[in-house]
Amino acid sequence: MPNSKSAKKSLKKSGRKKIINTRSKVKMKKIIKNFNELVYILEKKTENVTGDKIKKIEEILKNAYKQIDKTAKKGIIKKNTASRKKSKLAKKVNSLQQKKAK
Repeated sequence: MPNSKSAKKSLKKSGRKKIINTRSKVKMKKIIKNFNELVYILEKKTENVTGDKIKKIEEILKNAYKQIDKTAKKGIIKKNTASRKKSKLAKKVNSLQQKKAK
């Protein structure tokens, strides 16, 4: 339990920040999860990978990048973690494009 006035204020602030950070992190994870599910479905149906679906995935990838960058900028996740997540997503898109080309 905080004793001083500033410690009480600090406790309140950290509680608010925790809620905001958690919200942002959950939003990022949800976007990544939706992206992964869509890629997984398309990987199973390799004959149905068309240009429209690739465009849709690239649009979702763009949104995922945006959210990952925002989360990293706020300091919720580290810069290298953000880079690793973005790289992992890009690899999946590239593998789909390779399958489409074949």
